[in-house]
Amino acid sequence: MSNQTEWWASVTSDESAADLFGAERVGHAPTPPQGGTARRSRSAGRRHAERMRKQRRRRSVAVLVVALVMVAGAAYVVFSVLGGADLFGGRGQSQEAQVEDFPGPGRPGAPPVVINPGDTGAAMATTLVEAGVVATAGAFLDAYEANPDAASIQPGTYQLLLEMKASDAVLALLDPTSKVSMKVTIPEGYTAAQIFDRVSEVTLLPVDQVAAAAADPAAIGLPAEAGGKVEGWLFPSTYQVEPGADAASVLRQMVERTVQELTSRGVPQDQWETVLNKASLVEREARHDEDRPKMARAIQNRLDRGMILQIDAAVAYGLNISGTQLTREMTRDASNPYNTYMHTGLPPTPIASPGGKSIDAVLNPEPGPWIFWVAVNLDTGETRFAETHEEHLENEALLRQWQAENEG
Repeated sequence: MSNQTEWWASVTSDESAADLFGAERVGHAPTPPQGGTARRSRSAGRRHAERMRKQRRRRSVAVLVVALVMVAGAAYVVFSVLGGADLFGGRGQSQEAQVEDFPGPGRPGAPPVVINPGDTGAAMATTLVEAGVVATAGAFLDAYEANPDAASIQPGTYQLLLEMKASDAVLALLDPTSKVSMKVTIPEGYTAAQIFDRVSEVTLLPVDQVAAAAADPAAIGLPAEAGGKVEGWLFPSTYQVEPGADAASVLRQMVERTVQELTSRGVPQDQWETVLNKASLVEREARHDEDRPKMARAIQNRLDRGMILQIDAAVAYGLNISGTQLTREMTRDASNPYNTYMHTGLPPTPIASPGGKSIDAVLNPEPGPWIFWVAVNLDTGETRFAETHEEHLENEALLRQWQAENEG
């Protein structure tokens, strides 16, 4: 009996050494008992060992099934949380098929959206989702990538619709009419002070802020050739101004346009200020385009001869008055540095912002001997040019006749 007890204890000890998935028992097989009793014991032991092996196999299979179920469940959770993302972080086909998009066409009420310089499609998508324009970033990115022109979307402020179809939002960003901006139109011949007023009227920026910006050459990109004076450097044209733009950025556009106009015409940089100065005189003196090249020639002829220019517009500019307010006494005031009756050469700065036609006239003056000019009809601006003083006196007589007939 004691031998059977020892044998069974050995079997039980070996069971505890088997691994969970059916590994073989460790240690030695016991020394079997002797005789008939031993044979019966051996037979019972074999039957018991076989039952234990079967139990181990069943237990191993059960554990394996449980492990597989746990792995599958974890994979399902990850897939659900990541929305079908693949192992490398991209959008899988399942996710793409489920990307939400508004049906469109949209409705009013969206706030203006700002596309900044350098914005990627993803950055635009974020902006549009936050504004309620598109449903999801994924929908916009799909539409952006599908449109070959999307890369040409320009920075700016856009007025779109709420709940637009993503592809329609891309098209709207490509449409210049979707841009929100103010238009500032500067006529030819405006002075800097008049331009400040116009900018203030349109943008609602205080005129003092506009003037202060103009006094900062670096802020507005004013070239060194201007000598720190903005007069003449604010090119007359129509400018798009984004909401929230500051005064410096508005004036910078005008200065950049002036540089562009001079550069495109091949004007040497050291002549920029001189050309603008002469062109400003032409701009303020000539009423008709056909007179500009003659006016430019007459001014240059007087400069070449060392004559005083005697330009009323320059005198009036120095006094900050209109030409109609000018008196003969004012033309004798030498304290006015812009008094071209008293000082030879060009005024200290341009007296207005000249347009392209006046600049062209200075660069390509009409050949001729003229050194005098006078407007003989103040309504139409008809101007007569003369080479001699006698001819000029005759033209002045025509002006006096017109005044007598029209001014009562």
